[in-house]
Amino acid sequence: MQFRIRRSSPELVFFAPDVADHVTATRAEAFRDYGYSLTTFGFRRDRYSRTGGLGGDCILLGQTQEGRYVHRILALLKALPKLFQNRHAIRGARIFYARNIDQLFLALLSCVLARRRPRVVYEVLDVQPAFTGNGVLSRLLRSAERWALRRVDMLVLSSPGFLKHYYRPVQRYSRPWFLLENKLPPAFSGLERPAEIAVPQRRRRSGGTRWVVAYCGVIRGQQTFDLIVRLAERLQGIVEFRFHGLVTTVDLPGFHEASRRLPNLVYAGPYLAARDLPAIYRSVDFAWGLDLENSEHNSRWLLPCRLYEAGFFGVPCLTAAGFEVGERVEDSRIGWSFELPYERSLYDFFLNLDDAEYEEKRRRLLDMPESSFVGGEDAMELCRLIDGRKA
Repeated sequence: MQFRIRRSSPELVFFAPDVADHVTATRAEAFRDYGYSLTTFGFRRDRYSRTGGLGGDCILLGQTQEGRYVHRILALLKALPKLFQNRHAIRGARIFYARNIDQLFLALLSCVLARRRPRVVYEVLDVQPAFTGNGVLSRLLRSAERWALRRVDMLVLSSPGFLKHYYRPVQRYSRPWFLLENKLPPAFSGLERPAEIAVPQRRRRSGGTRWVVAYCGVIRGQQTFDLIVRLAERLQGIVEFRFHGLVTTVDLPGFHEASRRLPNLVYAGPYLAARDLPAIYRSVDFAWGLDLENSEHNSRWLLPCRLYEAGFFGVPCLTAAGFEVGERVEDSRIGWSFELPYERSLYDFFLNLDDAEYEEKRRRLLDMPESSFVGGEDAMELCRLIDGRKA
């Protein structure tokens, strides 16, 4: 579906942390669909879900690594000459759109190079642990971000939890903001959603195991993985756990040892979202949504991509009670949230869940409108706002 506006297109410069990330590609496509002529400055990272590239005017600034702040600062410094060499590409821009704090500082520097003051939009992917600590480095990072926020025209967040728990009370942000959730890209619009699957078919499909749980995306957090291993050990023959994505902050030898040792713990490797998500979610019963890596801040506040990916295909999420995603699934009655201790709560759940309760959640998901899970109109509304147009 196209949303092109018949008018002379303004210039927008997009500062991206990973030009091959599928979410970056989705943003770029939305900007072009709105009518912006687009130039992208960006880096590359090794990630779990990639595209073939952004196309159009894309200027690669270098390679960075997720979470390695010293390396990222060095990469930013190395990018400055290339930014200066391409200053002609930013001088006609009316809008700078930056995804994450690194790119925001590049955007603010580009305001100097552009010799003008474009509108600056800051999209936050996560509130990283380095920004929430009590040490000297954390205080410096928060101060630097607070300084930058005073120069931002709009803050874009994927979860209201970030605003409620960090940007308002900690950073004292009181300027305009916009909720742009991690929904599926518009390419999924119109894709046939699954019909209900009879219980006997579901059991045959999973090879005799009663339930199948998928963990898709960045496989992170040793505490989270250890919880799944303990559950897999206790629920053999009842539950199978499947991992799809890139293993990051988990002990890799231990991860592979557990997948060899436990027949109901399967690693399927990386995937391409547009190509592989339909097959992944049509073959499972639950999406794993308990992220315990930063359970006092970022993990507690976010709404993960898998909430929307799984929901589109009628797959309920398993989440943690008291987390933003747990409150979402409980309020909408489209999944389950679990109290501490998680191992006991989940073990009892899988032993006692009946088919009728499961099918009720699944039917409710499939009855929800496509727009609950697929983006498009919300991205267009964001473009109208940053362009200064009313809806």
